Amino acid sequence: MNPAPHPESAERADAVGTNRWYLSSAPIVRALVHLCVPMAAAMIVGALYNLINAGVIGSLHDTALLAAITLGSPILGLVMGIGNVFGVGGGAMISRLLGAAEHDPAQAADIKRVSSFALWGSLIAGAVIGGIGLLLLDPLVSLLGADAAAVPPTTAFVGVMLAFVPVLAAAVCLEQIVRAEGAARQVMIGLIASVVANLVFDVLFILVLHWGVAGAALSMGLANVGVVVYFVLWLTRNSEHVSLAPRWFTLAPSVLKPVLGVGVGTLLQSAFLIVTSLVLNNLAAAYGDGPLAAMGVAVRIAQVPEFLVMGVTIGVLPLLAYSYGKGDKNRLGSALRASFVTVGGIALVFSGAVFAFREQVFSAFVADPAVLTLGVAILTAQLVAMIANGFTGLITSLFQATGRAAAATVMSVTQGVLFIPIVLLGNLWFGLPGIIWALTVTEATVLIVGLVLWFASRSAIDLGLAEGSPERAAAALEQVEA
Repeated sequence: MNPAPHPESAERADAVGTNRWYLSSAPIVRALVHLCVPMAAAMIVGALYNLINAGVIGSLHDTALLAAITLGSPILGLVMGIGNVFGVGGGAMISRLLGAAEHDPAQAADIKRVSSFALWGSLIAGAVIGGIGLLLLDPLVSLLGADAAAVPPTTAFVGVMLAFVPVLAAAVCLEQIVRAEGAARQVMIGLIASVVANLVFDVLFILVLHWGVAGAALSMGLANVGVVVYFVLWLTRNSEHVSLAPRWFTLAPSVLKPVLGVGVGTLLQSAFLIVTSLVLNNLAAAYGDGPLAAMGVAVRIAQVPEFLVMGVTIGVLPLLAYSYGKGDKNRLGSALRASFVTVGGIALVFSGAVFAFREQVFSAFVADPAVLTLGVAILTAQLVAMIANGFTGLITSLFQATGRAAAATVMSVTQGVLFIPIVLLGNLWFGLPGIIWALTVTEATVLIVGLVLWFASRSAIDLGLAEGSPERAAAALEQVEA
């Protein structure tokens, strides 16, 4: 007589089986809802936190403190990029290997090496970057553009944040690894819990203890410590194949090349976004405070449909990677088509509604008629750019999921490479309208580049589906070409 299974083992098996079912064989619509809705919800909650956090800092009535948070945001973006180097590349490879393990159980052993490399790689890279940043803190603050009044709070904010870089990078990486298992709901729980903890710490450190922006940075760091603990515990208890133990850490090319090949593109994208934001703000500032104010409001209004679209483009990646690793061409195609339809539907419905009531929506934020007119034009350009960016994001996710490192990197950096000359020429030839529509022109151009790369990669992707992995597909392609 077989002994009854231990309750924890049964719970673990149930969690693994449910998440795997969504990746492997659930109806596509149910799989997309499971993977994408929690992602979009977590992003929207995160955006709300940013607004509330700014309100908490703003309640102190010190513009230098608000300036410090704004000036420090590029560093935070760079840190997230470091975590995504290992998280996006590692997560995509883990999902592919999970799919391949359905036919070849030996593939499962590689998941331990990939997950351990991703986590410890993010921690090591974060420690190195954070340490260098602390050593060069004063020149770094000057480089960020802090004036005399903003230097002390910016130094405090950036200094505390740099001390937590390894934790922040690991949190981003672990989020991608958990998502790679299909556990989107657990990711949402972890991220929303982090936002709640962050708000509690903000009230304590900023309003009660009066630690200012240093308290804001400490709140963020401690909240992400909680995220790391939560994700590590969940993976340890529920993941069948993932291991975070240092003994599985490896620098073998079979792990290093596919993980970093896909992940580095996300870091370059983050770096280019920082540069483009700085260029755009400086050019717009030459036309006065009105364009800057209108641009800030337009971006926030467009964020709602943008986050919903990003929830789809980011959330569907594990499904695409799993289907590719499994060699399931029909499921990969169905997931891609359903995602395109979903992104198009969200873009049309929300963009259409916002566009139809654009003056009423914008007037809720701005009373100045001149800024209102300008803001409506900026919002229109932002919405059109968002639609193109949604489809571009899906194509990028497809390349990341299928291990097409070169194509994914091209997609990630093309926007930054094209935007700077387009916005500079737009400003030179058309003035402020050239700046407003520069992002729209750039996104449309990047989408065209993505479609060209997609059609050029279809034969290689089909070969990868037949071979069961991008690595074996590359070897097979070399033999065919020979």
